[in-house]
Amino acid sequence: MAKYVLISDTSLTAPFRNFPLLQFLPSAPNSVPPAIYYFLKGKPFPALPNGEAKYAPYAVRKLEAALLKRFRREDVVVAHQDHLEKFITDDTEVIGVSTMDPLGLGPLTMSYNVLLGLKGKPWVQVEWEKLIERINRARKGKKAKLLVGGPGVWDFTVRPEELENEGIDYAFQGEADDIAPDLFEQVASGNFDSNEFFNGYLFIDDNFRRTFIPHSKFIVRRQIYRTAPPIEEIPEIVRPSIMGLTEVMRGCGIGCDFCEVTLRPLRYYPVEKIRKEIEVNVAGGISNAWLHSDEIFGYKHLNARFEPNEDALVELFQTVMSIPGVTRTNPTHARISIPAAYPELIEKLSKIIKAGPDNWIGVQVGVETGSDRLAMRHMPNKTLPLKIGPDGTWKEIVWQGTRNFNKYWWRPAFTVQVGQAEETDEDNWDTVALINQLSNSYVDGRPFEFTVTPMQNVPMGLIKSRGFTNLQLTQSQLAVYYASYRHLAKMALRDAKTESKRNNPIARLGVFSVITFGGLLVLKLIERFAKKSHVDIDKAKRYGLASETQKITEYAELKQLI
Repeated sequence: MAKYVLISDTSLTAPFRNFPLLQFLPSAPNSVPPAIYYFLKGKPFPALPNGEAKYAPYAVRKLEAALLKRFRREDVVVAHQDHLEKFITDDTEVIGVSTMDPLGLGPLTMSYNVLLGLKGKPWVQVEWEKLIERINRARKGKKAKLLVGGPGVWDFTVRPEELENEGIDYAFQGEADDIAPDLFEQVASGNFDSNEFFNGYLFIDDNFRRTFIPHSKFIVRRQIYRTAPPIEEIPEIVRPSIMGLTEVMRGCGIGCDFCEVTLRPLRYYPVEKIRKEIEVNVAGGISNAWLHSDEIFGYKHLNARFEPNEDALVELFQTVMSIPGVTRTNPTHARISIPAAYPELIEKLSKIIKAGPDNWIGVQVGVETGSDRLAMRHMPNKTLPLKIGPDGTWKEIVWQGTRNFNKYWWRPAFTVQVGQAEETDEDNWDTVALINQLSNSYVDGRPFEFTVTPMQNVPMGLIKSRGFTNLQLTQSQLAVYYASYRHLAKMALRDAKTESKRNNPIARLGVFSVITFGGLLVLKLIERFAKKSHVDIDKAKRYGLASETQKITEYAELKQLI
């Protein structure tokens, strides 16, 4: 039987009714009734006849490929969640689990907790605890070690005592593509090469200072050995990833002071490496190529001003669309300043990927604020190659970028933050104005298509103190949440009609009803909390509209003429 059994957090292995907004559902509190949660989550992706996962999260597929560089196929198993126990035997040496937010400390999960102040746990934590309980029952009396990894290990650096409480032997922090075989062998033996690994974790404080803290249950690669794997040592996946996800680059380079991704070195996949992974997904029956990066327009960018490399982007998307079996593609993340500054590039890429009214290109975009002051303070490079001032305000850049995205059938999913360092009430009202202006704007006679998800920028020290509650939200911060969810309710109603058509007729009515009702219910809950905190709801509804919207529209039209 298998020596190494891999599985992921079960909140990452469901289709969520093919409705993009529902992928955030696990961050919601478990006050959302189980019947509704599991209905909207949908059934997990299928298993192979032998109980292995037919599709798995990309991170797990990368780990599988890395282990297969040294070990036999029969020694490495990616287990389907319904068949996990059959693979954990006396021969199993390590059970590796990839996780995103096991303790519910992620920005979005914390935002729900902060906003609603509800007791209980988020669904992502509920599912994690159920999985760990199953694994511990299955390995009881056996030699198998339990190793966790992935972005969610960050949670355990905040609350390391939870590793002991959950019976986890080790948590690995960082990238392991090139050293995974060594890692698993040494975890199994409990003896670590001090030249390769350090027993401890990397702690990043609120000012991005890095400190290595010794701890027997954490493992991190030695910085003197190599900070991250070079691109040539990152193996291609050998079995399909969920949703056809394929990586095209690592790192970002933009340097926003609230994002740890900026600490990762920039590396670009050559197009042939990308092609190989997409072909694996196509062979598994997946026709969509979902291209993952932390900033797609940064792919092989030209210079320090982060000007996009049009030739490289065109080659990338042409290569993807030329692969037999691929019918569509979309990137995961992008900057809004690029469509604002280069509408011709978006038009060209849209033609290549066949964007249109029946093929919207979804992409996540970090707008973060409507405030010029905060944008220049925390994310000055995010506006490049444009600059706030000479090229307009941040609101004008975002408005123009959204217009150009929508014109060519791209639908951005924005995130905004409250609680940033040095934030003022005026900054938050600037964000409310931005949301309202976008929500009431049109391009070619169509309303702007976008979503906006508010998140809490929570200092790590405050999380560790466990003292963060909804009482600490200010009126202006609640106004940002209200404006965001007011627009989301509008979009949920609009999109549910379209997206629910992809389900069978019986599920269609249920999805449409639950999503629209849920969107309105969340909005009403937030409105109730806001009113209790004496937020001026009428002001939040209209702030930034009328004359200011007209100014932005006139500015955008003028820029088109120049």
